[in-house]
Amino acid sequence: MYLKTSLSSLLRCLLLLTLCFPTLALADGNQTIESFTSAKRLLLQQVYIEPSMRNTLYCQASFDEKKNVSLNAGFSTSKYLNRLARYETEHVVPAENFGRSFSEWREGHPSCVNSKGKSYKGRRCAEKANSEYRLMQADMYNLYPAIGAVNAARSNYNFTMLSDSASSFGSCDMRIESRKAQPPELARGPIARSYLYMDANYSRFTLSKSQRKLMHAWDKQYPVTQHECLRAERIEKIQQNRNAILYECCLAMK
Repeated sequence: MYLKTSLSSLLRCLLLLTLCFPTLALADGNQTIESFTSAKRLLLQQVYIEPSMRNTLYCQASFDEKKNVSLNAGFSTSKYLNRLARYETEHVVPAENFGRSFSEWREGHPSCVNSKGKSYKGRRCAEKANSEYRLMQADMYNLYPAIGAVNAARSNYNFTMLSDSASSFGSCDMRIESRKAQPPELARGPIARSYLYMDANYSRFTLSKSQRKLMHAWDKQYPVTQHECLRAERIEKIQQNRNAILYECCLAMK
């Protein structure tokens, strides 16, 4: 009798947790694509199909199916010139931000030994030795096209609002200062929803209070667009998991 009562109480508690904290119960990140290389290829070939979908996140520079980037008039930078017009795939939530939660990244792994017998750690080791890391790294909802020089300059810096700073890239109003980045307005909504998606779906990544506040503010201030919904719809078909952060808003737009 006691066992049955205990089990019944436990089930009731679990049901209440599901109702009160739906993001915990429905958390469902990428479970199908482990290769970052494959994710990049699939985005280019099956998501960015038509020219209207081929614009970089931060600077809205166009690119073609062969990854040729056309820089906008007035775009300029004095850094990372070897990546100036290179098409790259940006982790909006930087890989390091969740990668350091993996012991393989911090400490290495027995399988992480190079051809000369030297052990290594970091991103390369996490990618080799941990499938959970590979799934997070390859989650296409968190991957966006970027100009290589902008991707390099952004690095793994947190997003924020910077006061009294000028654009770091001329006509592209991406501002980077003191290891912080302020993105152009057009990018803030997608950025916010990428952060909120990763926070909701992966226990390895948790937003700080200040970042959570900023992302919720940007999410409200810069609503979902048809472009963002079409992108999410195509990713869902390929990756086979739904982005709940976007789904209801996108339904309402149909």
